[in-house]
Amino acid sequence: MSKDEQRPAARPFLRALEQLHSDDPRARERGFDFLREHADSYVAELIEAFGREDDAEMRCLLLELLAEARDPTALPVLAEQLACPDESVQFWAVRGLEMLGTREAGQALDRARAEGWIF
Repeated sequence: MSKDEQRPAARPFLRALEQLHSDDPRARERGFDFLREHADSYVAELIEAFGREDDAEMRCLLLELLAEARDPTALPVLAEQLACPDESVQFWAVRGLEMLGTREAGQALDRARAEGWIF
């Protein structure tokens, strides 16, 4: 068990993340709803989970949650995904940067457009 998993505050996050991976649609919805409501409290954990995730659908959900958090610490992750060949991942990266609304987020979007990654 990692140090983060031992922290009492991490338990609800881990439980919700488990639900998000569930085969049960209701459990997935409960997990997602909890994480969306508390995304701003779990930005570091969401970034870490995104880095470990291989499933494209889950990566999109995690990017959506990072977008909801509207936290500048997510900018590097969101900006990096602008070059992703998966259009769904790109969509949520763009949306996250738009929702962030900072000068740096706008610059990342401008660079991605100049590189032809997004339109």
